[in-house]
Parts: sequence; C-alpha cells; structure tokens
Amino acid sequence: MVMDGNYMHGLGLRMQKLGHRLLRPTATLPQTAATAIFNIVGGNVLMTLIIGRITTLLGAVGNMSLEETPTVGTTEVIAAATAVGTYAQDDLIGITGVPAGTMVPQATGGMPGMTTQGVILRVGTLDLRLSASSTGSIEWTVFYIPLEVGSYMSVA
Repeated sequence: MVMDGNYMHGLGLRMQKLGHRLLRPTATLPQTAATAIFNIVGGNVLMTLIIGRITTLLGAVGNMSLEETPTVGTTEVIAAATAVGTYAQDDLIGITGVPAGTMVPQATGGMPGMTTQGVILRVGTLDLRLSASSTGSIEWTVFYIPLEVGSYMSVA
C-alpha cells in the first residue's frame, strides 16, 4: 500500500474522530441463531461506527439484527431485525446508533454513518442474529474508543 501525505493526514483524522479500527474477516452467517462477531474486554468501549460488507451473496436470511450481550446484565438490541435478503454482493450495511433502530441499507451514493455520538458497549460480546438459515458471508469493520483503562475490542 502506498502511503502518501493525504492518506496519513486522513489516518490521523480518522483516529481522532472514530478511534481504533478492527476488521473481522468475512465469515459465514449464523444459522437461525446469534453468534459473537466481536468481544468487548476489560471495560466499556464507545462504538463509533460499524460497517458490514456483504462478500458472498446472501440467501433467504430473513431478518438480521445486532445485539450487545454483556457478561453481566441484560442483552440489548443495538440494531433491530431488518430484512436483508435482497442485498447484493458488496452492499454495505450499518446502524444509526439509535437504540433498537433498524440496520441501515446501502443508499444511493453510499451508506450513511452513525447519526449518534456512538453506542456504549459493556464487557461481553457484540452478536449478529439471523432469523433463518441461509448462505452468504459478511466482513465487519468496527471503530471504537476505549472508555476505561485496559478496555478494548477483539474479533470473536
């Protein structure tokens, strides 16, 4: 990768606004269940953006949602069930950051980022849930800021 001055300047701005970047390589979808896609370790973090890129065309997945499953406490819906079976390969999906809001489908000209200041995630996991069995795979990228000493996110 060629790193020019513009890229390096952009990297600095991204770190200031969005925090750390973590990539979860493409993986097959959970089958009528929830599966952890990221771990939250050591303390709370502020998730500033999450982007899913469909890498293999989705089948009849039914509804997809994102959930925070803390080690201690109640599971919370981060993004409510959204029908995603018609999305194409390389479409982007994300969330608004509004609790239990729907996932954001790809829009003409690109996908909007989170419209809130972020979502606080507790120690535990960030899970992807599907309501049906299906084919397809998604690559996830999350940006976050640690809120406590020693807190971080990792790929599940």
